[in-house]
Amino acid sequence: MLRWIIFIVVYILIDLYAFQALKTVTKNPWIQWLYAIISVGILLLFIYQLTQGSSTRTMTPGRMYVFGFFLAILIPKLVLIIVMFGEDIIRLFVGAFSKIAGSDEGFYIPSRRKFISAVALGIAAIPFTSLLYGMYKGRYNYKVLKYTLEFDDLPQSFDGYTLTQISDIHSGSFDNEKKVKYAVDLVNEQGSDVILFTGDLVNNIAEEMQDWKDLFSTLKAKDGVYSVLGNHDYGDYVNWESEAAKTENLSQLKQLQRDMGWDLLLNENRTLERNGEAIKLIGIENWGAGGFKKAGDLDKACENIAVEDFKILMSHDPSHWQEQVKEDKRNIQLTLSGHTHGMQFGIEIPGWIKWSPVKYRYENWAGIYEEFGRYINVNRGFGYLGYPGRVGIWPEISVITLKKRRIDA
Repeated sequence: MLRWIIFIVVYILIDLYAFQALKTVTKNPWIQWLYAIISVGILLLFIYQLTQGSSTRTMTPGRMYVFGFFLAILIPKLVLIIVMFGEDIIRLFVGAFSKIAGSDEGFYIPSRRKFISAVALGIAAIPFTSLLYGMYKGRYNYKVLKYTLEFDDLPQSFDGYTLTQISDIHSGSFDNEKKVKYAVDLVNEQGSDVILFTGDLVNNIAEEMQDWKDLFSTLKAKDGVYSVLGNHDYGDYVNWESEAAKTENLSQLKQLQRDMGWDLLLNENRTLERNGEAIKLIGIENWGAGGFKKAGDLDKACENIAVEDFKILMSHDPSHWQEQVKEDKRNIQLTLSGHTHGMQFGIEIPGWIKWSPVKYRYENWAGIYEEFGRYINVNRGFGYLGYPGRVGIWPEISVITLKKRRIDA
């Protein structure tokens, strides 16, 4: 209860401060009342959804929409406050200097205050419209990103071998079958030799995938569809009536993937063969740094694999690559991860800028990285979670072509 009181008080203070900018720009009572009604309404809906959420087992699209609109209202207000507070600080120093100099000028200049308020509202409109666009269009704005990676030790028969990676489906978030079908068809259209899914099929419970399993069963590739588990697949973020119910949920999720024709790798490996040569596909359960589940067992997953084998590792959390994989003596040439979603928010302009707040949490958060001659691709995710949208960091289908590096004579 104390936390809720503090939260509501802080929200109201933010609202009142932001309201001053609106009141400075316009005296229209209808606009002011509309602002107040929307602010209070979103706050009440947000509190209702959070308190109701504690008694249910999953995050529904409706609940995420409320959270999305709450962010679309709150973040612009924070931006507004930063601008206005900066002006207040400047005005304080100017006023204090004027007072010392024997003048009362500088404490408040209405025309300047109105101009700054108008500028602040204009700046705040950018995140407001961006977040709304992200909910309306961005979450289904699928992009196919293609990479070519060269290796000295790639078997000759696999020169030109292609794989399509998808990650973080989060099926419990979907609400548009037409858009999702378009994306599934887009995966198949790549015509890759193999399709690899790197975890987080659901938000929390296996039941979320029931309405989508027939669609995702249509994913096909010559060498098959392989998958691993992500941190959300274990049901760790909801309350279960018993440990047995939680265990049964995980069993259902595993069986569901098998029913879809996917080969789920649980700390194990497979051999992909071509013309008498082979590469090893390794899949581990979730292993994440910090407080995330560490069910992954790399040693077990690499059983009967030789150092000289060419290896592709599927590991949901990219922190695993930093902590255990990139310097592993078994020389795992390529790792495929997801998990970060690129925070579903950021700025990416190829060749110029690549930024998201998630970079301050994960060293490897989106795209291809290389260290010690070993690579990791962090897929930006197929779905979304929490905020029901994407801004600047679009849902991704990764297509990677493996090439044998040519040695000039």
